[in-house]
Amino acid sequence: MTRAFWPFWSVALVALALLMLGIQDLVSTAMVWVLIVGFALAGVICLGFGLRRFRWPSREEAVLRLDDKLPGRPLQSLRDAQVIGGGDAASVAVWQAHQARMARRAAQARAVPPDLRVSQRDPFALRYVAVLGLAVALLFGSFWKVSSVAAIAPGAAALAGGPTWEGWIEPPAYTGLPSLYLADQQAQKLDVAEGSRITLRLYGETGALTVTETLSGRTIASSQDGTDATTPDAADVSQSFQVVQGGTLTIEGPGGRSWDVTLIEDAAPSVQVTEEMTSAARGEMSLPFAASDDFGVRSGEAVISLNLPAVDRRYGLARDPEPRDSVVVPLPLPIAGSRAEFRETLIEDFSQHAWANLPVTIELRVMDDLDQVSAPEMLTLPLPGRRFFDPFAAAIIDQRRALLWSRENAGDVATILRAVTHRPDELFRSAVPYLRMRTIQRQLETYAEAGLTEAQRDELAAAMWDLAVLLEDGDLSDALERLRRAQERLSEAMKNGASDQEIAELMQELRDATQDYLRQLAQEQRQNGEDGQDTAQNPDDMMQMTQDDLQAMMDRIQELMEQGRMAEAEQAMRELQELLENMQVTQGQPGQGQQSPGQQAMDDLAETLREQQGLSDQAFRDLQEQFNPGANQGQSQGNEGRDGGMGQGQQHQQQGQGQGQGQNSGQNPGQSQGQQDGGQSGEQQGQSGQQSGQNPGQGGLADRQEALRRELERQRGSLPGQGSEAGQRADQALRDAERAMDGAEQALRGNDLAEALDKQAEAMEALREGMRNLGEAMAEEQRQQGGQGDTAGAREGEQRDPLGRNPGNSGTINSNEDLLQGEDVYRRARELLDEIRRRSGDGDRPEIERNYLERLLDRF
Repeated sequence: MTRAFWPFWSVALVALALLMLGIQDLVSTAMVWVLIVGFALAGVICLGFGLRRFRWPSREEAVLRLDDKLPGRPLQSLRDAQVIGGGDAASVAVWQAHQARMARRAAQARAVPPDLRVSQRDPFALRYVAVLGLAVALLFGSFWKVSSVAAIAPGAAALAGGPTWEGWIEPPAYTGLPSLYLADQQAQKLDVAEGSRITLRLYGETGALTVTETLSGRTIASSQDGTDATTPDAADVSQSFQVVQGGTLTIEGPGGRSWDVTLIEDAAPSVQVTEEMTSAARGEMSLPFAASDDFGVRSGEAVISLNLPAVDRRYGLARDPEPRDSVVVPLPLPIAGSRAEFRETLIEDFSQHAWANLPVTIELRVMDDLDQVSAPEMLTLPLPGRRFFDPFAAAIIDQRRALLWSRENAGDVATILRAVTHRPDELFRSAVPYLRMRTIQRQLETYAEAGLTEAQRDELAAAMWDLAVLLEDGDLSDALERLRRAQERLSEAMKNGASDQEIAELMQELRDATQDYLRQLAQEQRQNGEDGQDTAQNPDDMMQMTQDDLQAMMDRIQELMEQGRMAEAEQAMRELQELLENMQVTQGQPGQGQQSPGQQAMDDLAETLREQQGLSDQAFRDLQEQFNPGANQGQSQGNEGRDGGMGQGQQHQQQGQGQGQGQNSGQNPGQSQGQQDGGQSGEQQGQSGQQSGQNPGQGGLADRQEALRRELERQRGSLPGQGSEAGQRADQALRDAERAMDGAEQALRGNDLAEALDKQAEAMEALREGMRNLGEAMAEEQRQQGGQGDTAGAREGEQRDPLGRNPGNSGTINSNEDLLQGEDVYRRARELLDEIRRRSGDGDRPEIERNYLERLLDRF
């Protein structure tokens, strides 16, 4: 029976599952009837198929089936008779014993289990689909829903006490308005937001209640007229539509209602600029704006396009510009609170963009949740960018803009840069900017001949920007000079009785100069590899101050000036100047114990880089002497190379001694030769420089370059982390540095100082690349092995507060890191807020920390 009727009971299970899940309440009445008819026909067909294949077994077939399952077929043996040997007593006895044994086996017979294997007749396992549907219905449905199918039968709803209805009006989620239950709305007029959805349920006899509405723009056909393929049935038990216009909604029949619905149209958002755009000293623009919408602004953007007709088309801008897409930046939106009406400020820095300081058109627009766009707020003005006051830096920026304007300007830019730098001794204070300029010129001329690509253009533009910033900001001595000048101007204003506004501006200038000086000081220490070593050796001679301490001192100075206590303010400013000149910026805690091999390798490479820089400085001084002999005679300390005496040229030694010395504490020895000043023409003497803990080297720049190359070769042989990909990149970079050093050595022996400087620049760049790759290899090795670096990093991470700040030396919370990390300030703020929420919900954290996080959330 099972094998014959499995299609029938499969159809029955599917029908029952659909009824329990309430499919009759989710589709139209016509569809319910279609399903009923379809399942009825399928059931009849499957039942007929089963009856045709089903056959009731006879008694003989049943006995044979049972006898087949018993050992020795005892039932058949009991029915047999002895044919021969009936007159033999022994034969009769054997037969009777056999019959008795068969009788005992027959007495143990049990009913044979039915054969329920349907797999041969149902190869696709459709019966299991029906069983699965019933299981889902039992879990998520209800037997009570089966009875609702009776509501579609004529007169069936009368047994329930008559027809009834219910309905809801659901406004769009972004409006924040509550849903309305229509049965509770006594007023005949309703105000409904645009985009609201109305859902109706009709109960009772089909056709007793009908719906007529003019809100959705569709046409409702009455149940008497029938329906077609395009119009819904007014008597459908379930109806849902969206309100797109005002009109009427009527439920006709017993207990029906009618409403006049007024559509509340969603107004388009608006945006306008509230104040004039301002720019900071380094080119960062600030554009205050206000935006509003009846339900809230979803997003906004500022589109910046070049105002080509307003551009002064001269010099590098005479050619037609290369096409560039408009710059699109998102507008900042409130992180918390309502977005129906707010004020924000767009802060961006376009100093490095090709359109910086050129006329542009800025278009502000905002969008709401209905994708409506505001009327654009247009601004026509120059795009703010950083201003360069150093003439050489400004010239480089002008040529950079010409290169970004059109790649066809590459040849002209190369010619102009070569003309500007024809007398390098009057432009460059050290070899670093000169080497960078030579590299840029060589690459620009090479690329221009082969055709400049976009990637090459962007690479050159980035290098020119870095060079201009270096020339504009200068080094540590320049930063200190700007700091002193800012202090002098402030002191002069205090003596002359300047206004509060002037004092505030000068005080801000002093703050900026102080920040610049501290940044340059920290960079100088990192380059010199000091990083806390002096602190470990001479802790008593060190004065450590945090950014908060300096800020507090400057706030105190400004407060004294505002109170008119100028004498005390001048005294406090003198103390601040002394502290700044004597302080040293430390990073991290001094190391304890012996250094790891990786750290030792990094220190050795840093030492090699400094020595190579000293050689480059000295070669640069010698090159200056060739063009302008005696130009650097009596040079000051500020005119030396970065490594002091090691960068002095051969002609810049003490007169009367006829010898040169290259001194650089902690570096490999170097020598320079000088001509005696007392008539000993042609006689040269070399004296090796003394160095603490180092062996003396060979004389001459070429010999020093060769010794430095051999030292780098030795360091490369003991480089850690060579098994990793980053370690292999570091090894290759150091090989490139060796080749560049060898080329510099050959150029020095041939007295080609210009070529030597180019090769030395390549060597220094390769050394920096090798150090970066070595750092990555060391970090990867620590992550894999879980060494001391991971433990220290974990301890440091545990000491950080939720905003990523480390506790200071005095117990105060501070950070020497930029929390914005170059990102959009508002996007970074949202990320911080999400991180605070995540940590506040972490039950494993201490209660005191979670209380602190909750207070932060309450505040923001």
